[in-house]
Amino acid sequence: MAARRLPLWYRYSAHMTDSPSAAHLDSDSSDFGDADYREAVIELLGAIAYGELSAFERMVDDAEMAPSLGDKMAMCGMAVKEFGHVQRLLDRIEGLGANPVAAMEPFEKPFDEFHEHTAPRDWWEGLIKAYVGDGLAADFYREIAAFLDADTRDVIVKSLEDSGQAVFVVDRVRAAIAADPKLGGRLALWGRRLMGEALSQAQRTAADRDALTALLAGGIDRPGLDLAAVSRMFTRITERHTERMSALGLDY
Repeated sequence: MAARRLPLWYRYSAHMTDSPSAAHLDSDSSDFGDADYREAVIELLGAIAYGELSAFERMVDDAEMAPSLGDKMAMCGMAVKEFGHVQRLLDRIEGLGANPVAAMEPFEKPFDEFHEHTAPRDWWEGLIKAYVGDGLAADFYREIAAFLDADTRDVIVKSLEDSGQAVFVVDRVRAAIAADPKLGGRLALWGRRLMGEALSQAQRTAADRDALTALLAGGIDRPGLDLAAVSRMFTRITERHTERMSALGLDY
């Protein structure tokens, strides 16, 4: 098997100056003696788990719009992998002594509202959302995961691994734009809208949950993000979004 290229987020992380030290990240044993930290981790895992469950459901829905049987089979296969990511997160929540369903429930309404506001009108918009929208969410959660204990961080990173949609979407979208250049303009606008909606959703999710806000703020023995660091974090996320749009052959 050919060597796998390092994912985009990992290459960026080598230059991150806002992340806590490796020594702190690997000190798992004492972290869960802090009830506030445990609550924040469970909330974060619940948010990601429901997000992944939503991604699974959307892929199944998008498969119905596929223009060919081959595309439908590919999308369904990626959906199965996406559901596998959910189970890993649920197992971690249970391991922390919490109910996975209860952990996900607070995020059901805001996530569903986001998907209602960004429902794709056709197959092409569905592909862009699967690649760009899910990529934005994954970048946000990976940034936060950098401030967690090593075991939780590893579960989150593995749960956000690409299920194969990146190569699939880029291949299909670039070919479609080559055949119909006008499609590129519409999809570029769609990508910009997804960017704005996704960042707003991420900010609301963090602000509405006290435990997540406290996690980002840090504590006496745990580093956090000040306003400048938060600004840099969203700058990095925006840069990665721009790279994804460029890979699709779309101007941003």
